[in-house]
Amino acid sequence: MRLATRFVVAFAFLGLSLPAQAPAPTPTPYLPPRGPWERRPPEQHGLDPAAVAAAVQIGIDNEHKGPRDMRQFLAQSFGNEPHSEPIGPVFDRGGSCGLIVKGGYVVAEWGDVARADMCNSVTKTFLTTVVGLAWQRGLIRDVHDRAAAYMPAGVELFTSAHNRAITWDHLLRQTSDWQGELWGKPDWADRPEGKTPADWPQRPLREPGMHYKYNDVRVNVLALATLHVWRRPLPVVLREEVMDPIGASATWRWHGYDNAWVELDGARVQSVSGGGHWGGGMCIGTEDLARFGLLFVRDGRWGERQIVPTGWLAMARTPGAANAGYGHANWFLNTDRKSMPAAPASAVRFLGNGGNIVYVDRDHDLVVVTRWLRDAVWNELLGKLLAGLAPAAGK
Repeated sequence: MRLATRFVVAFAFLGLSLPAQAPAPTPTPYLPPRGPWERRPPEQHGLDPAAVAAAVQIGIDNEHKGPRDMRQFLAQSFGNEPHSEPIGPVFDRGGSCGLIVKGGYVVAEWGDVARADMCNSVTKTFLTTVVGLAWQRGLIRDVHDRAAAYMPAGVELFTSAHNRAITWDHLLRQTSDWQGELWGKPDWADRPEGKTPADWPQRPLREPGMHYKYNDVRVNVLALATLHVWRRPLPVVLREEVMDPIGASATWRWHGYDNAWVELDGARVQSVSGGGHWGGGMCIGTEDLARFGLLFVRDGRWGERQIVPTGWLAMARTPGAANAGYGHANWFLNTDRKSMPAAPASAVRFLGNGGNIVYVDRDHDLVVVTRWLRDAVWNELLGKLLAGLAPAAGK
């Protein structure tokens, strides 16, 4: 009998048990360091190279038909609306580009993924992330609190009887129905309601929380209210708390409007916008957007640091009562799998005008970023990619 066997038998004879073996450590998921991002062949991460190549070719062949001159682009997008003139910086865009990240590694790309371009309403997801960090720190105690209670004297965002009922949750879910004018843009001017221009300013008032309406004026209200809570420029908060820790480049910028300046603790501070509708918003490279998406694939954790609280992410992914396909701005959900039939129900997208998309898929440890892609081909691109997953990596 071998020595090890006699040792086990002796322990059993004496009624003793061997100490339990420590479980094998769970491998730490790969996270890209600051600087160059490691590229790996897709087959190393359970993806069929032919399927990946087909998805990439869709991205290459289907650049958005809007002009690269972004002033013309915005005019084509919103020129039929009143008050459509830009009041913030506008930067001409590059061509179609994209990045596919599997298991934390870049497995495919096309176009200039380092170029910083406007990402339009993807900016809203950066804004709601900064709101989440305020909630984490207790600067916002409860998202169901009325936002008016957090505003200092002299800030008249929520002073009317209608606006006083608005909560942070209403603002986050685009159900606030905030009424008023901010930075020279009245709320009714964004996607106006009514049959004639005379009807637009007379829009119906809805009780806050009862009606979903995608509206950039109200998102800008959320940005200004959050600035007063943080009492620091929101781009600084984002850089220190999120972008630097995830190793983002130094090329991204978050802009506000030319007239969006307030005095804060004796300093002149710009309130940023939640998108590029009237200029401004986030100007950022595709690689940086992919790092941001990977943060949410990793449930808000980057290495040893929980950057975005899991409780906040659970709220962001929860369907709103007024729109089951929308969580927090700009979390577009796939709960019923109608918007993305090939994707799991847990997948989300951060969307911006012009085919700017950050796709976040925790089930498959997958991030897909597309820039300036025709909207009509997104599901085709995603379907090709997901069809190439090895069975072991399935949903």
